[in-house]
Amino acid sequence: MALIYVVEDDSNIREIESFALKNSGYTVVEFECAKDFYKKIAERIPKLILLDIMLPDDDGLNIVRKLRSNPETKRVPVILVTAKTTEIDKVKGLDVGADDYLTKPFGIMELIARVKAILRRSEDLEEKKLISFEDIFIDGDKHMVYVNDKPCELTYKEFELLKLLINNAGIVMTRDVIMERVWDTDFEGESRTLDMHIKNLRQKIKESKVTIKTVRNVGYLVEKED
Repeated sequence: MALIYVVEDDSNIREIESFALKNSGYTVVEFECAKDFYKKIAERIPKLILLDIMLPDDDGLNIVRKLRSNPETKRVPVILVTAKTTEIDKVKGLDVGADDYLTKPFGIMELIARVKAILRRSEDLEEKKLISFEDIFIDGDKHMVYVNDKPCELTYKEFELLKLLINNAGIVMTRDVIMERVWDTDFEGESRTLDMHIKNLRQKIKESKVTIKTVRNVGYLVEKED
């Protein structure tokens, strides 16, 4: 099964996370500090990282930045685990490149559901290789997006969200359908996550002729700007 790194300085929480993941069939390696994590990831790259945002020797957001700046770990999915509950804290995590987040306290079933969803999506990346709409080009093999022939850096979830919208350009995608296909979940709390991802995507493709339109009380669709 998939190798997952759990980086958490609270031994009780780390034990719960690891126990739940192992019971679900995953291989887990635990770390209580960033130093040991950095050493291990240089030796072997996992399929997913469950990362506490507040560690004794480094900040979780800074760790994500370092991962995203390294070509070897750039695309490794990261779920941030945070005790902070404000929207700005969550936005910061998504902005630096985290793929998802869990707010303490969280349920074990929710943890496993999120992990399964991200791993499943990462395994399905090759289903469509090349996608284009107007001046946006998506290379599924390289997991790259180009806007006006210029590389556009997206997080894992942003990439999946844009790919879904581009594949259905001109068609309104309901919030429920997006949540199911991109997050593979029906958790009500994810609704705000979708809004934040849409906001980030709009900013990152602002130079494009393509726009992501909000259809009030329904969902979103991609179309060419008038």
